[in-house]
Amino acid sequence: MISKIFKSKYLFKVIIFIPLIFYFGKRSYIAFDEGFYALQARWIIDKGNWTIPLWWDEYVLDRTIGLQFLIAKSQDIFGRNMFSAYLPTTSSAILMLFITYKLHEEFFNKKYAIISPLLLATSYLWFDYSHLASQDIIYSCLVTIGVFSLVKVKSKDNKFYILLFGIWIGLSFMMKTFLVFVPLLSLLPYLLKKKKILLSKFFWIGLIIGFVPFLFWSLSINTYLEKNIIFYLFEKFNILSNKNTFTNPIYYYFWNIPVTYLPWSIFGIIGIIYNLYESKKDKYILAFFPLMLIAILSIFSTKTAYYTLQISSILALNSFVGIKFLFNSERYKYILIFITSKIIPLTLVSLALTYYFFFKNTTNFNSKENTFLILGLLFFGLSWSFIKNKNSFKEILITLIIGPYLLTSLLLQSGLFTDRSREIREKMEYVSSLDVVKNQPIKVDKSGIKNSRSQSKIIRISLLTPILGESLESIDQLKKSELAWSTEFKEIKNNNSAYEIIYENDVLKPWQLILKK
Repeated sequence: MISKIFKSKYLFKVIIFIPLIFYFGKRSYIAFDEGFYALQARWIIDKGNWTIPLWWDEYVLDRTIGLQFLIAKSQDIFGRNMFSAYLPTTSSAILMLFITYKLHEEFFNKKYAIISPLLLATSYLWFDYSHLASQDIIYSCLVTIGVFSLVKVKSKDNKFYILLFGIWIGLSFMMKTFLVFVPLLSLLPYLLKKKKILLSKFFWIGLIIGFVPFLFWSLSINTYLEKNIIFYLFEKFNILSNKNTFTNPIYYYFWNIPVTYLPWSIFGIIGIIYNLYESKKDKYILAFFPLMLIAILSIFSTKTAYYTLQISSILALNSFVGIKFLFNSERYKYILIFITSKIIPLTLVSLALTYYFFFKNTTNFNSKENTFLILGLLFFGLSWSFIKNKNSFKEILITLIIGPYLLTSLLLQSGLFTDRSREIREKMEYVSSLDVVKNQPIKVDKSGIKNSRSQSKIIRISLLTPILGESLESIDQLKKSELAWSTEFKEIKNNNSAYEIIYENDVLKPWQLILKK
């Protein structure tokens, strides 16, 4: 009986994450970045080109083919469906949660080890990107594995973890190229402390193993290029290093991290400060590493929220430290309980009611999305209102987790974080049902891609087009009885009877489906 209970605890630890990770309803992509990568993955399978990232019939040489390859391979093995496209991200998210669990055991102990991955899974930014078919969670998972392997190295006899620390570097380079140097530089104080790792032959063997995918790919693609692919990748790095559309002020992360890691960001900041001054043993990873990484990212011209995902597991660990410190502190406990049990619930309930009565009909959300959003906010607020001074730390900890857990679970199952282009998906389901479309390739008039809006639409339309044809320089290249997506609807309607508009809708605008008569 005791053995069964013991086993059931592990089963519960697995089951509890299912509503936060898995969604089995209808999905749709956003355009950037996941739609872009998913479309490139589609071309890999359609064209049989597993070497060169494409944008229609042009080479895209500013990135590796790592993610696109994984999406295409997943769909090749498990079927060409949306679930398979998200499988690389989903698998990495699960692995990252597990590594966070193991890091908690390493730094603290097995007690409450489930809390840190729950804090990670319910933080906004990680939750958001764990349901995007993009590189960021996969890359962040690799960085977390690197940190874990570094922590596990206690002596030169830990050959497996030394090898693993070498492997993650090359695999990360295949995902995000030069960004891998940011966590490496941030780990430098710890590496200097454990310099025997870099002197081990197993580290260098691991480094070579990790770079094998990139080396194999670069040798394959170089036969098509005028110069080595590394020069094209460096050109992209140079663009990102200089002023561009993603350039933000140096203080960007000082406000962005507290916002994007809600509701645990304040606890995470407190945890970093605590570890910085109170923890002699763990401060290199728990404090120095995230602080140095944020400092390096702040110097870099391009600044985006998802760059910090690589320290999200560490921030979750620090959040646990912050919660433990504050709620066990005689000085801060009562004011914190007042805020969490009174101010925040009142704010969330007020927000839910305000949205329901004044803004519900102003959004494009359907009834299911609105219901789940409102219920999530109400459950979050009501659950935190049960926090009392007399509660034990364990009871407070469980109550703190329940609110964000219910909110994020409901948001995921509502489709808001998975069916992100619902209106386009619904219109394209109708287009796919038309008799004229069935078993007929639909080409794309590239001359209509004139701005980010039209590009965003055609990426999502193309991904939902049953049989995607070749690109056209103009609709003049369209042959009799052929279909195409075009933006030339005014000219077709008014001046050219050689074409017929099969379907147009404001949701798909400026794109229309046309037929050459």
